[in-house]
Amino acid sequence: MGEKYFNKGNKCKDVIKESNLTYEDYASIDDENRYELVNGQLELISPAPTVTHQLISYQMQKSIARSCESDYIILYAPVDVILSPEEVRQPDLILLHRNRVDILRNRGIEGAPDLVVEILSPSTLKRDKIDKLETYARYKIPEYWIVEPTSGMFEQYALQNEQYTIINVFQHDDIVTSPNIPCISFTMEEIMNNIPDIKN
Repeated sequence: MGEKYFNKGNKCKDVIKESNLTYEDYASIDDENRYELVNGQLELISPAPTVTHQLISYQMQKSIARSCESDYIILYAPVDVILSPEEVRQPDLILLHRNRVDILRNRGIEGAPDLVVEILSPSTLKRDKIDKLETYARYKIPEYWIVEPTSGMFEQYALQNEQYTIINVFQHDDIVTSPNIPCISFTMEEIMNNIPDIKN
């Protein structure tokens, strides 16, 4: 993407500095696009998620909230997870224990939440399975789920020795559990049974 700059009206113009940006630079952009800040560089989030993606996100929120809402704050994209001044991500789902509410701000979460979930799409496949896997581990997020929306299965990663290890794969009627979040209990079958067949 070439160099750009931010004008006084907070619009992102075509000629902008795109490296060594900070959260303040990122937050000042107002061009109707969604971005993440990755190692001080902007990454455009596009296109908009599919309806299936959004329905899976909603059903997972409901299932997790049913057993965890009293203990956890459950947020969904777009919400900024500010991992450092140069690293701002927008996971699809986020869980933050209520005893850690001190890292919650109106502008987003400032620090590592307890769980992040990404629902794959063709445009985010490599970003979610390679780049974010490394980033979320580097910033010590204890648990990361990568959901495959077509099959309705997901890979569960847990932080071990500062790296993620895949500890389980859930699908169909497997009861989803978590080593870090004991209140979680649902099946992907419950989620997928509520997703209608949608034409492309």
